[in-house]
Amino acid sequence: MMRLITRLLTASFVALAGSLPAVAAEPDPSDWAAVEKAAAGQTVYFNAWGGSESINSYIEWVGSEMQKRYGVDVVQVKLDDTASAVAKVVAEKAAGKNEGGSVDLIWINGENFVSMKNQKLLLSPDWVTSLPNWTYVDTQNQPTILTDFTEPTEGLESPWGGAKMVFFYDSARTEASALPDSAKQLLAWAKANPGRFSYPAPPDFIGSSFLKQVLTEVIDDPEKLLKPLDETRFEKDVEPLFAYLDSLHPMAWRAGKAFPQNYPDMKQKLGDGELDIIFAFNPAEASAAIKAGELPDTVRSFVFSGGTLGNTHFVTIPYNANAKAGALLVANFLLSPEAQLRKQDPQYWGDPTVLAMDKLPAADRAAFQSLDLGVATLAPDQLGPVLAEPHASWMERIETEWRRRYASGN
Repeated sequence: MMRLITRLLTASFVALAGSLPAVAAEPDPSDWAAVEKAAAGQTVYFNAWGGSESINSYIEWVGSEMQKRYGVDVVQVKLDDTASAVAKVVAEKAAGKNEGGSVDLIWINGENFVSMKNQKLLLSPDWVTSLPNWTYVDTQNQPTILTDFTEPTEGLESPWGGAKMVFFYDSARTEASALPDSAKQLLAWAKANPGRFSYPAPPDFIGSSFLKQVLTEVIDDPEKLLKPLDETRFEKDVEPLFAYLDSLHPMAWRAGKAFPQNYPDMKQKLGDGELDIIFAFNPAEASAAIKAGELPDTVRSFVFSGGTLGNTHFVTIPYNANAKAGALLVANFLLSPEAQLRKQDPQYWGDPTVLAMDKLPAADRAAFQSLDLGVATLAPDQLGPVLAEPHASWMERIETEWRRRYASGN
């Protein structure tokens, strides 16, 4: 009798196992043909910020291309906050859902990447450098491609766009030959042109970015900024920054007794003739303002030849993604010259590329060079080196110290 029961149970388990969907093997990015084959028919749930119509339209175009070329569907899960996608993966791991997760691809950077990396919630090991289009990525002039706010990416997230600090001026009032080429020269320029430069008061993002730019240039060892600050050395390390600001403020707009509210306020002051040099964190900002009638068409852009602050935004794949092969395919397509070209086109997005022009085939390089970025937008190869963002601990302390010293307007 027991033998009969055992045979019946065994037969039942075999039948049940045969009715369950097979667990797909982990895709191997080094075997790209196998990745493409495994991806066919998959649906990739791309969790991405949904607050921009142009960005949403771009992702929709990506989805149409993926379906047409590879038979992969892309569904954008529109987020208000990337942390909500991270929370989904955390909850699934806590529930033991280590396969078939609901999140396949996430637009991510900064602290959310660090959180997922530390909790081992990301597809590993290094898959990014095995993507076929990785060969075009600019890892030499854009160090933020390999680190995300000082955290090594280690092939766990793939770049797909950048941001860069760029300065703007009105060529009808200011000669290009007189423009500063470093923070030190900017201070000299401000002294020669009192009242014609300023920056928003921290913690405004643009204002804090200016402080980081100056600190990176004046600190005795910029490598310190890539690590958490040493509280015992903080005052000595930031002394050059505040000495710089002490010299700048008396020569700044309203003698440093007041500061622009934000970038739009600086933009208006440039247009009204109150300021002669301003800056933003998107190289296309000036062209967009000209097109919108907010700035005169004589406004132009410039950067420091030694580099300006920049960062990169990424996509990543959770460890338990249901459509890993499809997500790899999407990440690779986002790095293609075609997708990057469209992304940089202001009529679709206007986001700076992460590709190196000298690595591209001649036809693709020519397409980038002929792209109409706007009258005031620098070409990718004119943006100069990228200076990496300091570790977050630096900015928190610097903003506190800035408020203590200058918030009263003294």
